[in-house]
Formats: sequence, structure tokens, C-alpha cells
Amino acid sequence: MSYDAIVLAGGAAQRLGGADKPALSVGGRALLDRVLDACPDARTTVVVGGRRPTARPVRWTREDPPGGGPVAALDAGLRGTTAELVLVLSADLPFLDRGTVRALLDAPGPDGAMLRDPDGRDQPLVAAYRAEPLRREIALLATEHGTLTGLPLRALTSELDLARVTAQPLASFDCDTWDDLAAARARIREHGTVLDQWMTAAKNELGIDLDVDVKTLLDLARDAAHGVARPAAPLTTFLVGYAAAQAAATGADPAQAVAEASRKAADLALRWAAEAEADAGPDAAGGAAEQNGSG
Repeated sequence: MSYDAIVLAGGAAQRLGGADKPALSVGGRALLDRVLDACPDARTTVVVGGRRPTARPVRWTREDPPGGGPVAALDAGLRGTTAELVLVLSADLPFLDRGTVRALLDAPGPDGAMLRDPDGRDQPLVAAYRAEPLRREIALLATEHGTLTGLPLRALTSELDLARVTAQPLASFDCDTWDDLAAARARIREHGTVLDQWMTAAKNELGIDLDVDVKTLLDLARDAAHGVARPAAPLTTFLVGYAAAQAAATGADPAQAVAEASRKAADLALRWAAEAEADAGPDAAGGAAEQNGSG
């Protein structure tokens, strides 16, 4: 489904002492980049806020006057879009994922869909809106109030017929305070999820869109480390990745190429280990016999 994305990144961040919140990092990546990673297939992405470096190209705009609040910022971003469906996100969502974005885009609400967090609260800045009713209601608000500056988002969303989507619990976690930021940085390093978080971050940083069988690669690394030498583990996984990339360049399915290269390397590591054990057997037996004879 074709859609445009609007990311609101121009808040004052008062509870962060005026820090440049979208540029703060979680897991080594700026909050804004993490949000942009969740919607890589947007036809056009408009970021409302001050210009800053981003991991992928975006269009920039500002509400007039700056600091006019979320409705004014949304209106400014909407002027830069043309798609019938518009994804609207805040720039401080470290755990927003592509699955949540897809669920919002696919929801059947007449005027779009909004995320509902685990506490039952609606999240209008994690939502997908149909552009025509959104533009209509913004125009009506501007006519009624004479300005959009300072208007709360509920004044807009209360007039729209939106489906509610419940996604993974952390999708709507935002970083409004330093404690929130510290909690996000701690969560991303939790033992049960750190590898998934790292793989997602690394793939986004490297521009790789690939389902990785983490267990297979870890098993391969273990076999190489135990059967050959500990430094063989990272070297072998690198070679598997390189071989898979070569295969994919000739038209092979990337995930299958990784699996096949991993299988070959793992088999080699096991053969290497078996050979070493076989060679060590007679030596060990001979050494034992010598010791027994000399006694």
C-alpha cells in the first residue's frame, strides 16, 4: 500500500532541558533514525522540525510560527504529502517497529487507525490517517479557531472515525524525560532481547533487509570456535556473509544463500574437528603406552 510519512521532530523537549531530543541516541542510533527505520518504504517522508543529519533522505519543513504545537506541525507536514494514506509519528519512539507500522496501514478504519498502548491510551502520533478527512478536519479547526497554534491533537482526532490497533507493548514507548531515555537504553540491553535489538540496529545501520537465522549463525560460530580455534568464529561468519552476498548477486534468495553457506561452513568445521580428534587419538594412546612401559 502506497503511503507518505510525517515525523514530528520539532517539540521544545522542556522535560529534557531543551535538548535536541530527536538526535539523542538509543542503542547507538539517533531516535529520529530509529523512527525512520520503521517506515523505509514510505513514498515521501516529511520531517517537521529543524534540519539535522539523517540515515536516509527526507524532506524538511516547519510550522509557522515554529513551536505552534502538534496540530500546526501536522498541517505543515501534510502540505508536503500527496498519498491518500499518511503515517504520522513522533520522533522519539525507540522501539517502534515495521510490524506496528504495517498493522496501522492495514487497519480498516474509515478515517485511518491509531495505536492504543497497553494502558488503553490512544496514541495519535503513532497513527495512519486517510489524507482527505485529515485535511478536511484541519481546515475546519483553522476556520473555527482562526489558528492551529496551540490546539491539542484530541481536537482533531475526536472528529475522525479511527480504528484502534494494539501492537507489541513497547511500540508506543516515548522518551520525554532523561529517565525515559535511560530506561530505553537499559531495555535495549536486556539479556532476553539484546541480540534481536542488536541485529535490527546493525542491519539498519548497514542498509541490509534480510531475515537472519541467528541460531544457525551462533551454532556455526560455536562449531568454528570449538573445532578450529576461537578466532575462527568471527572470521567464519564473515566469510559466510561474503559468500551469501556473492550468491545473492547471481540471483539466489539471500536468506537461502546464508543458510547454505552456513551449512557448508559448519560441516567443514565439524570435519576439521573430527580430523583433529582422530589424529590426536594414536598420539594420546602412544603417549600413554610409553608411560606405562617406562614404569
